[in-house]
Amino acid sequence: MPRQPTPDPALAAVLKRLRTARQESQEALAYRSGLSSGSYARIELAQAAPGWDTVRAIAKALEITMTQLGEAIDHER
Repeated sequence: MPRQPTPDPALAAVLKRLRTARQESQEALAYRSGLSSGSYARIELAQAAPGWDTVRAIAKALEITMTQLGEAIDHER
C-alpha cells in the first residue's frame, strides 16, 4: 500500500511568512499559483502535502526560485 505524503510544517511556515511579507492574501497567491484558495490554505496550514508541480507554481507566484524556497525551508527546520 503506497504511503501518503505527510504535510511539511516547515514548508507551511515559510509560505505563510513569504506571503505575508509581500502583504498578499491567500486568495491572491492561490489565484496566481493556479490553485483554489482552499487548496492553498490547506498547504499553508500544513494540512496538505503539495506535489512538486504545485510547489513550483507557488514559488513562481512568489517570484522566488526553488533553490531559494528550499534554503528557506532548511533554515526553518
